[in-house]
Amino acid sequence: MKISKVKGFLLALLFTVTLGAAVNVQVTANAATYTTVSTKNVAKTAYHKKSTSGAIYNKAHNKRIATMKGYPNTTWYVTQQATLKHNNSKGIYLYVSNKAGSVKGWIWHGYLTKGKAPFGLKYAKNAVALDYTTGKAVWSKSANTARPIASVSKLMTLYLVLDKVNNGSGKWTDIVKTSDKGLIAMGNSASCGGFKFYSNHKYTVKELYDAALLDSSNNAAIALGQWVAGSNAKFIQQMNAQAKSWNLDKASFVSASGLENSDLKAFGYNYGKANANLVSAKDVALIARHLIQDYPRVLTDGSVGSKTVNGQLCYNYNNMLAGRKYYQASLNVDGLKTGYTPLAGYCFVGTGQKAGKHRVITVVLHDENEFTETRSLMNYAYSLGMNA
Repeated sequence: MKISKVKGFLLALLFTVTLGAAVNVQVTANAATYTTVSTKNVAKTAYHKKSTSGAIYNKAHNKRIATMKGYPNTTWYVTQQATLKHNNSKGIYLYVSNKAGSVKGWIWHGYLTKGKAPFGLKYAKNAVALDYTTGKAVWSKSANTARPIASVSKLMTLYLVLDKVNNGSGKWTDIVKTSDKGLIAMGNSASCGGFKFYSNHKYTVKELYDAALLDSSNNAAIALGQWVAGSNAKFIQQMNAQAKSWNLDKASFVSASGLENSDLKAFGYNYGKANANLVSAKDVALIARHLIQDYPRVLTDGSVGSKTVNGQLCYNYNNMLAGRKYYQASLNVDGLKTGYTPLAGYCFVGTGQKAGKHRVITVVLHDENEFTETRSLMNYAYSLGMNA
């Protein structure tokens, strides 16, 4: 083979491999078209991917429909089988379609194996579904790996606030100091704030509790921590002590709000050596379990869609609540906490209880589709049992 032909072949191969990175995008295949030798209908049968190799094409194989890598947990339903010829070779190909029928085409039979795809989450880097009653994980994905959790951290902060009110050392009507310049600046920040501390208003514990729970107010969470422990540093030490008392060895806190130190530094609230709170999905779920067990009112408080606090709308971004986009009536979702920073990604702690079943607590960390994946995870957890 001449050098020019070898270069041409390598360029064509490189082009084909590069296109293999595309997901669910129709592109022109590099290879010559295939011809049909025979086709027959077969009984509808479930298959799933054997590995990340392979792609779905139209029958002529001049357009790629999807890659197996792009659909890691999809069950494919086969209804036809064909023998296709390409150059001098023949192969058996299967006509597949996902459950919704939105992706369909032909794939070489060797890329698939019979049976439904095992359950999995495509986007969440870490996740867990916890049986609230037993405290046991019924499904997990890298659930013991500590990672940044953003505003999900506020569950620990709110636990300690509720603990102080419950033990009688503080009251809902107590006035919280909100005059610190850093807290005022944080409330005015486009990226770190949203809930403003006005100088003509004295904020109560209950007001800041609502702002932190519903609106995920960072300055409210920090102010509450200072109210609980006397200073930001002492409160963070208390957060870590509480985690240790629960034997959560994959939980380390440097922030009452969940903001990273790289952001908190500008407001004078950076603490510790680590940049972020680092907690595993399993330990987040256990924090939520302690919170619900000891202070079940958090479910009533956390299921409110929105609330006005001192003239400011505190909007609950839990989109699995009734009336929201991802609501599913049978799951009865009534909590609990969203979170996001660029470092942590989208995080969500969800909880609900199907009729006749145990309550479920789910955690997804660094997700891109947190509510859809939480709903899928809850439904899968219930498919495993969890009967009351």
